[in-house]
Amino acid sequence: MMANATWNKMIEIMKQDVIPATGCTEPVSMAFAAATAARYLGEPVQSIAARVSANLMKNGMGVMVPGTGRPGLYIAAAVGALGGNPDKGLQVLSGISQDVVDQGAAMVDDGRVTVQIAKEVPYVLYSEAIVKGASHTVKVCVANAHTHVISIEKDGTSVFSAEETDGDNGQEKITFLQSLCIADIVDFAEQVPLEEIAFMKKAEELNDRLSKEGLTGKYGLHIAASLAKQQESGLIGKDLQTQVLIRTVSAADARMGGAPFPAMTNSGSGNQGISATQPVVAIADHVHASAEKRLRAIVLSHMTAIYAHSFLPKLSAFCATITASMGAAAGMAWLMDKDHAVETISRAICSMTGEAVGMVCDGAANSCAMKVATACTSAFRAVLLALEGTRVGGNDGLVSFDVNECIRNVGCLACQGMQQTDDEVLQIMLHKNQENG
Repeated sequence: MMANATWNKMIEIMKQDVIPATGCTEPVSMAFAAATAARYLGEPVQSIAARVSANLMKNGMGVMVPGTGRPGLYIAAAVGALGGNPDKGLQVLSGISQDVVDQGAAMVDDGRVTVQIAKEVPYVLYSEAIVKGASHTVKVCVANAHTHVISIEKDGTSVFSAEETDGDNGQEKITFLQSLCIADIVDFAEQVPLEEIAFMKKAEELNDRLSKEGLTGKYGLHIAASLAKQQESGLIGKDLQTQVLIRTVSAADARMGGAPFPAMTNSGSGNQGISATQPVVAIADHVHASAEKRLRAIVLSHMTAIYAHSFLPKLSAFCATITASMGAAAGMAWLMDKDHAVETISRAICSMTGEAVGMVCDGAANSCAMKVATACTSAFRAVLLALEGTRVGGNDGLVSFDVNECIRNVGCLACQGMQQTDDEVLQIMLHKNQENG
């Protein structure tokens, strides 16, 4: 059956795009490159010279690296080279010891780690680590996907070279995703055999664990913990929207603040994975959804998020928690109005297109939790309106009458319209606060 072939492809893509990662995926990509290089070095690492694409620099400059207490690409490269395990992929830094952290911090403080922008490379996502020991030098290049090694050189001699493909994000995959529509994804989520999607239970398990950790108030801007405290003082209510907000943002607080627990990602981003998971989990709890319904809702959310992200660049000035939250809107709407799912989902996503689309990504940082808050609140509000038959009209701005055209319009904005924005954001980030040293 054609449906089965399509479903199998969707399952395959979810297994590629919904995977665990410990820490923000851009500095983790740098750590992975450095760890891979150190493995081939065969002797103690003495120094590291790293180069990254402009977008990876933007997303790696200010975010906390789990287990280190420090932000940025320098410490990520150092601890990756000294103690990272490349076999763990995006969890390369899980389980690093305090001794490794101390050695890495000393290496950074001694000036033995450098990080520069690789201006000449054609890749939006690119990490390069040159690791030197007493006798040897190894260069590893990662491109197009966070753990996709395209070349390894030792002492100037090629050890490994991959074909220059898009890694896990090839054109064939993009073409397939863009051939889908919301109705296809709803049909898939409702009818695919449960055993085929059982692996997606891990998304709720990991991201809910992060959510609980974030509520301790130890991480980032502790936004969620502050909101929970304000609930108790009566400054804000204990309504469902606030519960959705707190459960989602707390996971982002923990992740961006360096919590040593993995997030389940979506499309290469932990915050997108959180945004696609936690609102749905909160609603599933509220409506007392069965185990089957909450799993199908999570699958619907994540697959919708992947579909929407297929129209976006790998990294850009567009904050993709919005498209991930379009997935959450789909999952929430399905749980609350399963009998009219396609119509309600369509109305919600169309309304989101007319509200928060265009929120600027100014690099990974603790403040990303604020953007997650904006995105999930937009999703919830859009679902509430959709349940009442209300949506932003198709004549308004970026909004079209058809939901799939709305998603394509968002992609056009991100791909073509925000290129100059992306450059300007990076320049501001690189040059701000210079007068203060």
